[in-house]
Amino acid sequence: MTKEEALKRAEADGIDLVEVSPKAVPPVAKLIDFAKFKYQQKQKNAQSLKKARGGDIKEIRFTPFIAENDYNLRIKRAQQFLEEGDKVRLVVKFVGRQITRKEFGESILEKALKDLAEDATVEREPSFKGKLLMATVNPLK
Repeated sequence: MTKEEALKRAEADGIDLVEVSPKAVPPVAKLIDFAKFKYQQKQKNAQSLKKARGGDIKEIRFTPFIAENDYNLRIKRAQQFLEEGDKVRLVVKFVGRQITRKEFGESILEKALKDLAEDATVEREPSFKGKLLMATVNPLK
């Protein structure tokens, strides 16, 4: 319909004429409440941002001399993060003179990677950054 017909119909119905696609030939317009149209656009943008975001990186911290129950709780939490589709960074933090016993931290991280092997793949192998030993795992698709 022509622009004039659309404007008359919008005025008669008490709604707005909103141009949806100005670059189309001929331009596309909708008869819709403008506030509703803006809300729909906002929802569409939020949905596309959510899809583009992917997964967050969640961090799980260990110590080189962690108790068995604390270790198990952290592994369970890491598995939950992986099920939600998030990446998980496993960090062993050395405090004070613990850095002289790096082999304990390395064994904890190796054990964690082995325990998460059925839920994740290793993205970044264990490496030191200062007093932190870090590895990153991705969820299985």
